[in-house]
Amino acid sequence: MTVEAKKETLGFQTEVKHLLHLMINSLYSNKEIFLRELISNGSDAADKLRFEALSNESLYEGNSDLSIRVDFDKDERTITIADSGIGMTREEVQDHIGTIAKSGTKQFFEKLTGDQAKDSELIGQFGVGFYSAFIVADKVTLTTRKAGTKEAVRWISAGEGDYTIETVDKETRGTEIVLHLKEGEDEFLDGYRLRSIIKKFSDHISLPIIMSQDIPAETDEDGKETAPARIEDETVNSASALWTKSKDDISDDDYNEFYKHVGHDFQDPLAHVHSKVEGVNEYTLLLYVPARAPFDMWDRDAKHGVKLYIRKVFITDDAEQLMPRYLRFVRGVIDADTLPLNVSREILQQSKQISTIKAGAVKKVLGLLKSMAKNDAEKYEKFWSEFGNVIKEGVIEDHKNKDAVAKLLRFSSTYTDKEKQDVALADYVERMKEGQEKIYYVTADSFSAAKNSPHLEIFRKKGVEVILMADRVDEWLISNLTEFDGKSLQSVAKGELDLDKLDTEEDKKEKEETSKDFEAVLKQMKEVLGEKVSDVRVTNRLTDSPACLVTGDNEMSLNMERIMKEAGQSMDMMGMGGSKPIFEINPTHALVTNIKDEADDERFADITNILFDQAILSEGGQLDDPSAFVHKLNGLLQSLLK
Repeated sequence: MTVEAKKETLGFQTEVKHLLHLMINSLYSNKEIFLRELISNGSDAADKLRFEALSNESLYEGNSDLSIRVDFDKDERTITIADSGIGMTREEVQDHIGTIAKSGTKQFFEKLTGDQAKDSELIGQFGVGFYSAFIVADKVTLTTRKAGTKEAVRWISAGEGDYTIETVDKETRGTEIVLHLKEGEDEFLDGYRLRSIIKKFSDHISLPIIMSQDIPAETDEDGKETAPARIEDETVNSASALWTKSKDDISDDDYNEFYKHVGHDFQDPLAHVHSKVEGVNEYTLLLYVPARAPFDMWDRDAKHGVKLYIRKVFITDDAEQLMPRYLRFVRGVIDADTLPLNVSREILQQSKQISTIKAGAVKKVLGLLKSMAKNDAEKYEKFWSEFGNVIKEGVIEDHKNKDAVAKLLRFSSTYTDKEKQDVALADYVERMKEGQEKIYYVTADSFSAAKNSPHLEIFRKKGVEVILMADRVDEWLISNLTEFDGKSLQSVAKGELDLDKLDTEEDKKEKEETSKDFEAVLKQMKEVLGEKVSDVRVTNRLTDSPACLVTGDNEMSLNMERIMKEAGQSMDMMGMGGSKPIFEINPTHALVTNIKDEADDERFADITNILFDQAILSEGGQLDDPSAFVHKLNGLLQSLLK
């Protein structure tokens, strides 16, 4: 087979140049990782061929045996990794190797810290492990032919500013990568060394990894040669799908190394669950919780996650079909026995069997997290610090499992006044005061704003715990979580507070003593504030602050309004009009008692507006006209100094 030669020299994408610079300067602290990455790529190529061949068997080209071969040549100082997988076209080579065609490129480089050990762990996650070849090689030659096509291409680069790509002949499908080793890397030109790396990192790969081995000549007792020296092929790895083995036959190291393969990670996972489900829908799952969040966790286009196999044949890694968005950090495999092998990705989306498998997988993961929270608080604390905000999405998205997810939630609260989120709702309920019927919370745009909210004053005085919510997702979370363990959740900044049952006799007496006639003051303040407020009333929330803003029970919180405005969503656009807050004043505060007797209408108006603006600022809000606030405040200060 002869094809018309076509050769050109092209420059790398800027991001690739940056990545190659990191690689060439030994970004990986463990150089042997290069072999794991290239073998993993070969395994993925075989998986893709198996799937495509389900509907087009001719892609096997008469040879359905899939394997990866590793060879080395001491004289040429090369290592060759060849697979019989799907292969690549010229365009695919340029797209996958000449450029980084990933939506997470920007986030990837933003994550780089300059710490080689930490930065190296991102490379595998990012899916560009091919470039790890340049850790040990000063030249890489890649030759590949896409299954079912005639044209093969050869890609050559020294890992600098450019690469060459040309049309060549290649009889077999698949990809062959030749590493021309740098000086000083001869340790890898050793069969025992390469075999030990493969056994360590890639024993779990489900297709054979083959190496040649030298078999010495055999002799009899008299020293006469009975069999000549020869070279035989040896399958180095166990070549069986790890998840199909009995749990008793799998070590922790085996589980961890398999995770690093499917998760493109360099750290051991935090936890895993391995289970075989029998019945009408039979399937095996091996799912992992990573030790840290992937850098692209907030990229909604990211697809890597849980892989679906049908009787060990790869079908898809479209995670949303197998795991809900709020569990998108989960990695692993699900292998179904009862689905037809020729199932398409489109059919999967409507498959009742897949829905059943997904529901079962979610139950297993939530059970794993529940067990971790109960039996290993330190490990769960680490999990929550990495994935807490994502888990909170589960209350919003997964109504079927909302109660189970709610039990996994952790928050800050006034119980410790610390930013660390370690308070479970069950802990809160257990600490509720006698007579307390609601779980109280406050939302704000920062932990500091939540902790110092004036709305907490009466609760701190009475010793009533309040949950402090400062993550953006909390506003959506709380709108979907209205009760827990039979206790309704109540914002301390909404509606009227029902704390009378917690009042002491001293509290009741104090209220009676301060229950003076403020009707005239409230009316005058409302006239001053006009359309800014829906009402002005005396508060029972404050002990130290002069005033605060409150919204109605069924209205959007002020913090939520700010979030929507920052996102470019006005209340009018949403058909919600924009709620006006209620302005509450503290009748025991000196500023309020003094203003009650203020006769000067202009001075009364200035003080009222200043109190209102202060209430906005204390909520973490922004003033529409800061200069007007400063002007009124300066005028008031000047009058006091006269």
